[in-house]
Amino acid sequence: LCFSALPALFKEELRDEEAKEGEAVTLRCELTKPAPVEWKKGHTALKPSEKYKMRQKDVTAELVIHDLAESDA
Repeated sequence: LCFSALPALFKEELRDEEAKEGEAVTLRCELTKPAPVEWKKGHTALKPSEKYKMRQKDVTAELVIHDLAESDA
């Protein structure tokens, strides 16, 4: 017998969020099972920094973007 693990899928996908320039916003997604999440803007992977904070607990992943600018849209 050969078993292959099912991939993690989005149980709850990202939703559009509104915030004002200079504020912070939290983006959140929920997966069907625990798996590493890579946050990207276009084709560029985001790295933890003063601007981007990433948190993940079990099946929930969050990205907090601080000091929002128009270019973050």
